[in-house]
Amino acid sequence: EKYPGCLLHRTAINDVARVEHRTFICTSKKEDAGPTNNWMAPADAYDKVGRLFDGSMKGRTMYVIPYIMGPVGSPFSKVGVELTDSSYVVLNMRIMTRMGDVAWKQLGDSPDFVKGLHGKAQIDEENRYIMHFPEDKTIWSVNSGYGGNVLLGKKCFALRIASHMARQEGWMAEHMLILGIEDPEGRVEYVTGAFPSACGKTNLAMLIPPAYAKGYRVWTVGDDIAWMRPGEDGRLWAINPESGFFGVAPGTSMKSNPNALLTTRRNTIFTNVVHTEDNGVWWEGMGVPPPARGIDWKGNPWTPESPEKGANPNSRFTAPASQCPCISPEWENPAGVPISAILFGGRRARTAPLVYQSFDWNHGVFVGATMASETTAAAAHAIGVVRRDPMAMLPFCGYNMGDYFRHWLEMGERIRRKPLIFNVNWFRTDDGGKFIWPGFGDNFRVLRWILDRCDGKVDAVETPIGYVPKAEDIDLTDLEGFTLEDLRGILTIDADLWQEEIKGIEEYFAKFDHLPGELRSQLDALKKRFGI
Repeated sequence: EKYPGCLLHRTAINDVARVEHRTFICTSKKEDAGPTNNWMAPADAYDKVGRLFDGSMKGRTMYVIPYIMGPVGSPFSKVGVELTDSSYVVLNMRIMTRMGDVAWKQLGDSPDFVKGLHGKAQIDEENRYIMHFPEDKTIWSVNSGYGGNVLLGKKCFALRIASHMARQEGWMAEHMLILGIEDPEGRVEYVTGAFPSACGKTNLAMLIPPAYAKGYRVWTVGDDIAWMRPGEDGRLWAINPESGFFGVAPGTSMKSNPNALLTTRRNTIFTNVVHTEDNGVWWEGMGVPPPARGIDWKGNPWTPESPEKGANPNSRFTAPASQCPCISPEWENPAGVPISAILFGGRRARTAPLVYQSFDWNHGVFVGATMASETTAAAAHAIGVVRRDPMAMLPFCGYNMGDYFRHWLEMGERIRRKPLIFNVNWFRTDDGGKFIWPGFGDNFRVLRWILDRCDGKVDAVETPIGYVPKAEDIDLTDLEGFTLEDLRGILTIDADLWQEEIKGIEEYFAKFDHLPGELRSQLDALKKRFGI
């Protein structure tokens, strides 16, 4: 009655997140995996993991999961088949993909599908491997039962294998949200955005405009992955290959993301959250008081006074996208939606302004290739350390990242009517470390300026890093406690900080063996604009 059609699941205590150090790209040449991926020769990987699979499924039920990534019938879509011994995987894949007979029909007589094999085995973290064979369109995963490692349609197929396919076939598989903004006249423009973790990607994808923006609506097409192709009209068109949301539960509340919370009220799988006495769920940051008593994510009795958190920090909800109150009417359009702007972003306390636009496509690729976040106290690193995550694809690119940058540059030559590229930073702080920009729904004000730039309605100020808004062009109507001077402050560019940033970029680029010369040229041009 409280959560109809919902399920609570607990994973093993040693199995609560993606395991990047156990994730491999297995290509015949090591250089094709590149310096940012773990590599193993395919023959060695098949042998090593094959031994772990051997006999591990004896006496268990085998599930065969045919599924489609992308809308049914779309020429963008791809078919996969996953074999597994986990009913949890089946139920999650049923939400996250178009699963079942529709996949066999879409595949027809074609042998072209992605082959996935998953086994729980002993859930042994010392023998946990997620192996990707891009040349064979194959994924093997063993000794895990956690979503990101075992729902092979998600990051494994939709990003690591798909990015390799996309490069060969002339399209793009990106770790991006897709949202539509409808104006009071009913015109909708679409934006994609790539953000590292903990930068509010899902919140932005499901944003509710502030009260002043009467007649505007934000539509969610996707919250995590975008597959994009040039269309016959010269524009870039995007689909969301998934059919559900695999969201982080802690911090999701009626304040931070009401649409996500409302999506989870039925037909949802909750993983590693608190089970309440009234047969509901709770997690830290849910925005409601904790239960007096409950069962924590490890299956132990829990109270608010317990020394450990009730929900795992990476606890999840798996919910059908069709249940989202702001799901776009176009989200299953086989043709996709046309993209006007691409956003990159990260957490930068002082360096990056609230928003700026790249000079052109190639400069935008440079902006994406150098995007970074600074670690916070919540991360297991020193505070303020800059971690670069190009296009938010560092853990998910299925081939050499230098070649990935080159693919972006080449795609710019194929797209006649290119989206404009922007960088956003909601996380500028004051001297006390407090965020200056209000964020959440008020990020809509920045999105409106971005679309005004796409439509040629507003001018901008040229700076060494790109085009920055004139403060008066961002609508601050009804924004209490925030002034035009505050806005000017977070649009400033500190040349000394950018000297440090440029040094960091130079050090980072030195890691890439296949770095395109164009990106070095972009770095040289940036240095010149700062007089370095």
